[in-house]
Amino acid sequence: MTAADGAPVKGPASYFPSIEKKYGQPIEHWIELIRTSDLAKHMDLVNWLKAEHGLGHGHANALVAHTLKQQ
Repeated sequence: MTAADGAPVKGPASYFPSIEKKYGQPIEHWIELIRTSDLAKHMDLVNWLKAEHGLGHGHANALVAHTLKQQ
């Protein structure tokens, strides 16, 4: 995965292609779930994604980190 400038994508976004492939949902689906959740703390959101949506820890952590950084 590369950024618009051709540089490799780093950080949480580097997980996005494998998240979409493994769980069959676009990244925006997961971001919207996180944004509309009543939870606010990073680890609460990670644990919720793992328990309620079956995500692995690394994938859940990447999605939460990316989403909270945008807010």
